[in-house]
Parts: sequence; structure tokens; C-alpha cells
Amino acid sequence: MNETANPFFQPSDAPHGTMRFDLLRTEHFRPALVEGMAREKKEIEDIANNPAKPTFDNTIAAMEKTGDLLERTTTVMYNLLSAETNDELEALAQEMSPLLSGHASDIMLNEALFARVKAVYDEHPDLDAEDRMLLEKTYEAFERSGVTLDAAGKKRFREIKSELSRLTLQFSQNNLKETNAFTLHVTDEQDLAGLPPMQVEQAAQTAREHDTDGWMFTLHAPSYQPFMTYADNRELRRRLYMAYNTKCTHDNAQNNFDIVSRLVNLRRELAQLLGYETYADYVLKRRMAERTENVYGLLQRLIDEYKAPALREVEAVAEKARREEGDDFVLQPWDFAYYAHKLQKERFDLDAEMLRPYFELSRVKQGVFGLATRLYGITFRENKNIPVYHPDVTAYEVFDEDGSYLAVLYTDFHPRSSKQGGAWMTNYKDEWDGTSRPHVSVTMNFTRPTAGKPALLTLSEVETFLHEFGHALHGIFATTKHRSLSGTNVYWDFVELPSQFMENYAVEKDFLRTFAFHHESGEPIPEDLIRRIVEARNFNVAYACMRQVSFGLLDMAYYTLRTPFAADVRAFEKEAWQAAQLLPRQEETCMSVQFGHIMAGGYSAGYYSYKWAEVLDADAFDLFRQNGIFDRETARSFRTNVLSQGGTRPPMQLYRAFRGKEPDIEALLRRNGLK
Repeated sequence: MNETANPFFQPSDAPHGTMRFDLLRTEHFRPALVEGMAREKKEIEDIANNPAKPTFDNTIAAMEKTGDLLERTTTVMYNLLSAETNDELEALAQEMSPLLSGHASDIMLNEALFARVKAVYDEHPDLDAEDRMLLEKTYEAFERSGVTLDAAGKKRFREIKSELSRLTLQFSQNNLKETNAFTLHVTDEQDLAGLPPMQVEQAAQTAREHDTDGWMFTLHAPSYQPFMTYADNRELRRRLYMAYNTKCTHDNAQNNFDIVSRLVNLRRELAQLLGYETYADYVLKRRMAERTENVYGLLQRLIDEYKAPALREVEAVAEKARREEGDDFVLQPWDFAYYAHKLQKERFDLDAEMLRPYFELSRVKQGVFGLATRLYGITFRENKNIPVYHPDVTAYEVFDEDGSYLAVLYTDFHPRSSKQGGAWMTNYKDEWDGTSRPHVSVTMNFTRPTAGKPALLTLSEVETFLHEFGHALHGIFATTKHRSLSGTNVYWDFVELPSQFMENYAVEKDFLRTFAFHHESGEPIPEDLIRRIVEARNFNVAYACMRQVSFGLLDMAYYTLRTPFAADVRAFEKEAWQAAQLLPRQEETCMSVQFGHIMAGGYSAGYYSYKWAEVLDADAFDLFRQNGIFDRETARSFRTNVLSQGGTRPPMQLYRAFRGKEPDIEALLRRNGLK
């Protein structure tokens, strides 16, 4: 291929050096990956064979500057596999994944390179805090990557890493294919009873896109969740629920049962190869929680505080259902959201659809951006000259309070068949050394606009936007010397603090007043409606907590295994999270086979991080409550001590520098109305 036609081989002439997505083709990836590996191999060999005495600069810092082409190419490839995939790109990723894994292993198992790293580490050079953190992280990365193993151990380590790379990719692809494969086709208008007009219109549009009549519902969140909440037809709710919760369990090519077993066993084997008893022990060495007993301690404390209130919440929903359906009605999982909504409406005269007219996406975006302006003084300006990877995507330049350029932000809001479900933040380019500013992306799956209405969000979707935007700020504000310590490159149980912190604003009256105007009349959201939002904030909060705890228990059950996993996945799952289960379980369903966070994402032995970070974010926001939720000085301290620091210091040090103390659970219990 002509390198001049490949955007990976040329400096970008787009604003701020952004990726030329307008020129990018799938065939550009392979040559860039191959050349990227070759260049990085040469760069690493030059460092490893340097005849000069090993120093921080010529070894540790030099390693940070290697692999630029490969880093840029893999970043774009893996981001697009999640946000804008196709069959050719998926096939390429499957082909290249073991080669990339082998290349990474070649570096981390390079004994000459490690000898230089160890020489610097053993010398204990006089370094500032960030350089010292990079040195420690680099040395430990080698140790955790098998460089001290014997030849047989190194060979097995490579095999494990390669297979993990392949299987995690396959797990995600299977899940997306199963999600896209199912549709619920409704042709009788009576079966739409209970659904809000917007959802009916959206379903009709989906049917038209599939060249059929009637209405079509899918397993993508903006379709699935409202159907489960509002549809009166219980049988259709059951069908949709079972379709969603049996994904990747069927006797077809997308079945993930064997992949789950293999992933769990490979991770356990990898950890034990390196001298750890369990994979959780291996993971938690680089986490704030540090030890499995601390994770279980947190989960048990949450069970102790929240299970009894959660059982009362479930019984209240069941009682509401019995009042409507008769004393012999048994609440099932496909009933919970439906009757919980009815109970919420009864208690607070509030449901998500009442709020949608006030949460028009463009205004919500203005509100979220405006919140960042109010807290930190930063501003956002759309730049249509920045290429994007899909017409749904918008690119913004971000400017600091003094007008200087800070970052590029991409926003991608709506679901499509080429896009994974859920919501996430990622970087297309990291910050480092004060010269490279980040290119950050937030990707979500919000309700699409229709021919008759703009995109109108639920309060939950507003919270999701704030959450991912919090991650984005963590990247945008980064001011570190070293790329691998920049932005969200922090301990996994610290990374959710900036995101969950932002969610606190979703129910704050003074924030809602800045953007929540009726999309037709322009009237501000009524005072009484805001009051009901605040009052309803803790509706079923204990149930939601126990749901998260159940996921944490399942995660830890898999990754604290000391012996090979040979159990039936469904049976193991049922036992693992039993202590936190609140509703009857359907035998055919299985979460593990679609639980991308712990099987194919970065949350293996780390799902507890969401609740850990919730303790942190409640404690952090408590300081804003004391000083004023828009207080600039408090925000400046949060930016300076947390958001800009990345992984340059241990996270508890960063948190104490901001908060003046270590966090405790009391603020979370108060926020949830349990204290």
C-alpha cells in the first residue's frame, strides 16, 4: 500500500492533529499495525542494547516515547470496534490480536531491557514524585508480565496473554451480535398499551428501518428499558426480558459459556504463574482496596446496611402489584421495573416520561458544558473542520479559563447496529509532557430523535451523560509529564470518582434551572417537579445498591478461585451472588456470558470499584455541599489535586490533598437517607 494514502503514516493536517477519519479505511489498519510493531521493536532494541549506563532518562523515560505509530493505530482500531465496527474490522482484529499480544510480550519478556530497568530501580535515583511513580510502575509491570519466569514459564505466559486477547474480543463480538439479532415485532396496536408516544414512534421508526410494518423493539437500552418499564403486556415484557437475559446462552456460534470458563481459568493460571494465589490477589496489588478481604469487607458492609431496606423496597413493589393484580400475583423480574414505576408515580407523581420534555439533548449538553464552565471556567466550541468517524459524532474544541486550548472532545450519543451498548469515555490521544493535549471521546446510547420529536432524555440518561463527562474532564485536565500516568491512567477503583462525582448534580435544583426547559413551550421545569425529583432520588436506592453488590460478589467469586473452574456457569452464578439477590431467578438466564465488564473489559476482580468510588464521590460532594455546589475554590482544588494529576501519586494521597481526610461511608449513607 502507498503510505502517502494511509492517514496513520502521515502527520495529520486536521485541527490539533486530530485523526483523519474522513480518509481512514479498514485496509489502512494492517500495514500501520505491522509497521508500528516493527518500529517499536527497533526502538526497544536500541534502548535494551544501549552501551551507556542505565539511567532514568535513557531507559525509563525513553521507553515512554516508543511505539507512537502502534499506539495511535491500536487506539483507533479498538475504539472503533466499540463505536463503529464492521465485519472486516472485526476479522482484522481477530487476526491481529495474537500478533499484538505477542509483540507486547516480546517487550515485557526482554531480559536485556528488564536488566536496565532493574538497574535503575535498584539504584534508587533521586527523582520527583511523578518520575518515581513511573519507575515503580515500569519495574512492577515487568515483574507482573513474567520476565522473571523460567523459559517454560515465559512460554506459557505468552500463550495465556495471546489467548486472553483473542477470547475477550470474541466475547464482546458475540454479545453485540446477539444483541443485534433479536427484535420483538409488534403488529397489534393493543400490545403497545402503556408505552409513551415517544417510544411508540421510535419503535415504528425502527420497523421502517427494517423494511417492515408495525413496531419493532430491540435489546438496545433506549428500546429495552422503556418497554420493561411501561408496557402493560406482561407476556411481551417476559419475552423481551428473557431474550435480553439469555443472550449468548443459545446453541449457536455466539454461545459464551465455554469462553467464560476459559477466561476465568486463564486469568487464574496467569496469576498463579506469577506467584499469586488468585487472580484477585494479582489485580488488587495495584488497587486502592489492596486485598480481597477489604473488598469483601466493603461488600458485606453494604449488605449489612442496605439489604433490609432493599427487601422492604421489593415488598413495597410486590404489594403494589398485588393491589393491582390480586393477592396471588407473584412478582417476577420482568415485572419489577413496571410496578416500581407505578409505585413511584403513586408516591411522588413522577415518572421518567414526565421529565423527558425538559431534557432535550441539545439543552442538556449546554447544561453539562455550562456546569464545567461554572466550576472550572472552561468553554466548548464546535469545530466542523475536525473529522469524525460517523455523522452522529460532533467534535468540540475545549478552551481553558484563560482562553488557551485544552483538548478536543468528541460526543457520540445514539445507538446503532455498529456500536456496542452502554456508555463509555475513551481517548484517541493522550496528554503528556505539557505539549500533547488530549483528544477525548464520550460515547453513549441515548434515545434517538424521531421525525416528530428531538432527542428527549430520561433523568437516568442525564446522569449517564454527567458520568461519562466526568471521565472526560479527568482526561481533559491532565497535566502530567508521562503518557502512561496521564488522565484516567489511575488505579481502577479510583477512576470512577470523577465520573460518579458529577452525577450528584443531576438532582440539584440550581443546576437543573440552567438547562431544563420544555422543548416546545420553553417554560422552565416547574419548582414542584424539581421537588418531586429530589424527594424521589432515593426511591429503591437500596435495591439498586444490592444489584451492584450482587455483580461485585459474582466478579469476586470467579477471580478468588484457587483451583480450576469446572462448574456449570449458571449454577456457579446462582450461588455466588445469592446473598444479594432479591427477586426470583429464572433458570435459563445467565449474566456471566454477557457481563463484558468482568469478562472482556477492565473490571475483572474490580467491579466493586463502582461502590468503592460511590463512597468516595459522596464524601467528596459533601465538601461541595458545605462550601457551595458551584464553589470555584473547591472546584479548583478538585481539579488541581485529583483531575489533573492522573496516576502520578497514590490515589489516597491525591484524595487526602483535596478532602483533608480519608473517605468514610457515612456521607453515602446520609445521601441515601439511611442515616
